[in-house]
Amino acid sequence: MHALFSSCLAYAALLAGVLAFLPGAGLLGALAVSLAVVMGWRSMRTVPRGVFVVAGLALVFALGRDPALIAGAATNMTRLAGLILAVLLLSSVLARSRDLQRISSSLFSGPPRARYASVTFGTALVAVPLNFGSVAVVGSLIAERIRTDGDSSAARNGTRAVLRGFGVSPIWSPLSISVALTLTLLPGLSSAQLLSVALPFALLILLAGFFWREAEPVAISLPSEDRAGWASWLRFGSIIAAICVGVFLFSHTYGLSYARSVTLSCLSAVVVGWALSWFNGNNPRLPNMANVSNELAIVGGSAFIGSIISAVVLGQMGGSISLPTWAWPLLAALVPWGFFLAGLAGVNPIVMGTLAGGILGSVWPGGALLGLGFAMVSGWGITAFGTPFAANALIMERLTGYPARDASLRWSLMLSLSALVLASVVASILTIGLG
Repeated sequence: MHALFSSCLAYAALLAGVLAFLPGAGLLGALAVSLAVVMGWRSMRTVPRGVFVVAGLALVFALGRDPALIAGAATNMTRLAGLILAVLLLSSVLARSRDLQRISSSLFSGPPRARYASVTFGTALVAVPLNFGSVAVVGSLIAERIRTDGDSSAARNGTRAVLRGFGVSPIWSPLSISVALTLTLLPGLSSAQLLSVALPFALLILLAGFFWREAEPVAISLPSEDRAGWASWLRFGSIIAAICVGVFLFSHTYGLSYARSVTLSCLSAVVVGWALSWFNGNNPRLPNMANVSNELAIVGGSAFIGSIISAVVLGQMGGSISLPTWAWPLLAALVPWGFFLAGLAGVNPIVMGTLAGGILGSVWPGGALLGLGFAMVSGWGITAFGTPFAANALIMERLTGYPARDASLRWSLMLSLSALVLASVVASILTIGLG
């Protein structure tokens, strides 16, 4: 009964996220998110609990300072919670696919270099529709190898590959919460502009990862029945392409916000999948959404905190700020480092993204928004694979037993620092060139 009620609350929050444009829907959605978190409190991890406690303190602060702040923060909380719930629902539906099982199994085979490349790029691709589900799907294969063969350089490299493959998805994936939040907070920036710069940068990071891995002498082979053929890849790729087209249509043709467009596109894919399953003689059921308290606490709580802080700071600034010309490229260069250092302190990137987009986005030179947008998504992605408190690092720690401080921070520190330097340079150049 407890699980059923928690699942119903999650679906209520998802519905409120879809209908967030209606009066009162934002507050109702935030209430549903909060109740779902409270219901799952005992099973939650420490970091999500801390985020939600701080969100509660932010609520108390807003009540004392200006209760009008709460409505906007609650709506932002509901929209982003709806987005992550839609992605998690899509992940749950796709994870049952035989095609995906074959694809994920095929990634962990072949000679060392080819295997590292397939796991890295494969995880990055699977992360487009599955989000954190990609870490669980591919990471479980590595966990099985560790249970069978024990600790090895192949397992450690596989862990690196999964973390880095998923870590770049906030940089380039059109369905990621980072891209959605950035484009929502920077309405003058188009998705085509952002992704045209972000995608090459993400590919460069993945290629650079080849220089920071261990040597491994053994190739791994799979039975032929476990290998994914071209048809499996084609079907899975078509799903991703269809979802991305849906996002484009909702956002450009119908003028919906990017976050809401992603939510609706993911839900459309789920409905189509259920319909096809029903026509094939199956009886699809709603997935159980009772175990999403950690995600809701992190996403919803961080969105609420960031909205309150950014609204207060903007109120103090009066919505305008005057800086010398050279200061804007410097600020752009510091944004990725701000994300990374905050991530090392356990601060979720959603908080930093909301602050950077909400505060800096309101005063940033209109022609140079690409510099700020790139700084935000690049800093978000580097934080995702390079800091030990990121959700993907915690998932891999649970699956493989490798401490997150080792797998994310120590094993990828030089890659993270190199990527941060490059991101700062690119963000500065974009700000100078377009400002």
